[in-house]
Amino acid sequence: MLAVWLIIIGAAAGFLATRMMRLETNIVTTIAIGIAGALVGGLVLRVLLAMMGMLAGLVGAVLGALLLIWAWQTWIEKRK
Repeated sequence: MLAVWLIIIGAAAGFLATRMMRLETNIVTTIAIGIAGALVGGLVLRVLLAMMGMLAGLVGAVLGALLLIWAWQTWIEKRK
């Protein structure tokens, strides 16, 4: 059940993160960024999630997605 919750939150987080970073991506990429961000954020902020509830999961997912977008723009985009 936790994995399903991370996917749902990840999709929302990907949407928010791509809009915050002004990144134009297709729907599949947006959802993939959000899910990956949710997994990264979920792992990093696991303690916060236990203390503050599922809202912390959304915060962690958005932060994780923002971190992935930043890393992608910094390293991957420069290689092109």
